[in-house]
Amino acid sequence: MPSNRDHRMVKNASLQLLPDWFIRYKFVNSLFLGLSVGAIFTIYAPLDPSIYSLGGVVLAIAMLIVARLYHHIMTTTWFFRISLFVEVILLLAILYFLLFPYTYQTALLVYIGYQTTFIFGSYLVRAETLLLSSDALLTRLDTAKQLGYLIGMASSYLFYKLIALYGIQSNQDKVYDLHYLLLFAEVVVIWLILMSFKRR
Repeated sequence: MPSNRDHRMVKNASLQLLPDWFIRYKFVNSLFLGLSVGAIFTIYAPLDPSIYSLGGVVLAIAMLIVARLYHHIMTTTWFFRISLFVEVILLLAILYFLLFPYTYQTALLVYIGYQTTFIFGSYLVRAETLLLSSDALLTRLDTAKQLGYLIGMASSYLFYKLIALYGIQSNQDKVYDLHYLLLFAEVVVIWLILMSFKRR
């Protein structure tokens, strides 16, 4: 149970979170995750397994550093900045994948992009729990996230089956086409983040 001091740390800031908009944002964010989860395995295929080991070490160290900064960044303002930063990184990764040939470098840069967003995963979950401090809001939030994730996975399955009917059989081609859906979803996610906060 978060202490009163924790609540003051998070909420005493120049920005105010709007729960209804934020829950919409988390729904589309989870839908994006559901859409993309299968594509990652195809994108990462060229990478050497040692990359995952090194990436895991770097990720753990970076998450440890972020955790040590909680007393500075547990505010609504920093939560907004970091949430937006994470989504912009994903947007850039999607654009890079769509604009440049699929090579080892592409796979590596996309991997680095996703790993960068994972650095802030624990922080974002903890901050949103403190911000949405009522049981009712947390129930709505987790329900929206699970529904978004399920709909995203189901949509990606149907998308792959649909484009296969039009003769697209290569996994790389399927994943490439899926990224147009991901691009649209990510633009909506960023718009919803901007709508989810207002100045006090």
